[in-house]
Amino acid sequence: MVTKVRTIYKAETAVVCKRPLFMGKVTAGFPSPADDYVEGSIDLNALLIKHPAATFFVRVTGDSMIGAGILPDDILVVDRSLEPADRKVIIAVVNGDLTVKRFRRRGDRVFLEAENDAYAPMEMKAGINFQVWGVVTSVVHLM
Repeated sequence: MVTKVRTIYKAETAVVCKRPLFMGKVTAGFPSPADDYVEGSIDLNALLIKHPAATFFVRVTGDSMIGAGILPDDILVVDRSLEPADRKVIIAVVNGDLTVKRFRRRGDRVFLEAENDAYAPMEMKAGINFQVWGVVTSVVHLM
């Protein structure tokens, strides 16, 4: 199934979302008392949202972007103020449907590419209603 946007959420930045930031690296070995290693705190809104008025969260469906680490039900942070650049992951409107793909420019030709070999690139030719809706800046993958 082609990866598509399932739900769109507006970014809420009025609430500060600070969490402890632990110094060093986390190993998968024997646990240690983490409180001894607290370095400070980090505001997740400040980390994930650079342009609050232009940032949205979208939940995706489909498997066409699994090679980019975007899985079904992941939440993408999308900044609508950014211009698409070659090889960036974008949210695009193609013939009225929102989809997630890698933006590729080859000369004056534009392609949307999946990150799954089961899907061929789509060239945005004349007659296709195409618009870049925003640029994906982060992926939130819930375990």
